[in-house]
Amino acid sequence: MSFPTAGSYPNYSSDHASKYTPVIYAKKLLLKFYDKTVFGEIAQRDYEGEIKNQGDTVIIRTRPAVTISDYTRNMDLRTARQFHEPTAVELQIDKAKFYSVGLDTLDEKQFDINALDEWASDASEAMGITIDTDVLGNIASEANSSNYGLTAGAKSGAYNMGTTAAPLVATKANVLDIVADAASVLTEQAVPEDAERWMVMPTVITNRIQKSDLRTALFTGDSSNQTLRNGRIGMIDNFKIYASNNLTALSGTGATAIWPVIFGHKGALTFASQLVKQRTLELQDTFGSAMEGLQVYGYKVVNPKYMGYAAVQAG
Repeated sequence: MSFPTAGSYPNYSSDHASKYTPVIYAKKLLLKFYDKTVFGEIAQRDYEGEIKNQGDTVIIRTRPAVTISDYTRNMDLRTARQFHEPTAVELQIDKAKFYSVGLDTLDEKQFDINALDEWASDASEAMGITIDTDVLGNIASEANSSNYGLTAGAKSGAYNMGTTAAPLVATKANVLDIVADAASVLTEQAVPEDAERWMVMPTVITNRIQKSDLRTALFTGDSSNQTLRNGRIGMIDNFKIYASNNLTALSGTGATAIWPVIFGHKGALTFASQLVKQRTLELQDTFGSAMEGLQVYGYKVVNPKYMGYAAVQAG
């Protein structure tokens, strides 16, 4: 319901002719935007309320690495006392995406649907795919060096996570071994073994899981085995498994493509986004209207030890 106006003053609310106040559409766009992405599930979003525009910087304070020492009776603690100055992490809001779509008045009048609703839905989906592809295409390179490669494992170096030169070949018979090794890689980095662990795979690899002996909801620990819109297919070994079409191949194409299977904990990645401008306007050069939106965002791997990846080819 719109707010009442006095006298002959025009009503600019979203449910009147001008539709100059697009609050409903802005909220709807953001809701659908997160519902269709993987990064919205695997990243912390604690700092979203602190950004307003592109160029903003969020300062994230970190914990010190406290050393534990041996104690002897009556020892002078001053010799072992620690004074820490933790290094802050900066999250740069350095990316911006926009859309601008128009509609002729004659078409708008003849539509039997709410055109702005359709614009908001399509814009949110396109925005989500664009940003998801950006995030998933860049975070793996920031993983700790002990969490990928032929000798992964900070303590043992015993886990083969594959490389582009020698990728793992995932089949329905061994795909769960890849998941188990990834879990061990994180555990050797003292990453919490809780439900905040995640793994993102291309669809061609999750297909092997769905054909394996753990394809049923009983084994994956879910009450439903239905794929959700954000790609979640179930839980295995504390990992929430997500299928994504927005991963970029490490090398090759088609059946020979080598894919990153990215895994981690929600404490690894932080993401912040803001829809800073959403507007509808009357076109000046013709009869019609337009809907435009500007979204800014930034992301950062704040704890590289909490994330790794495997180089995998479908077999």
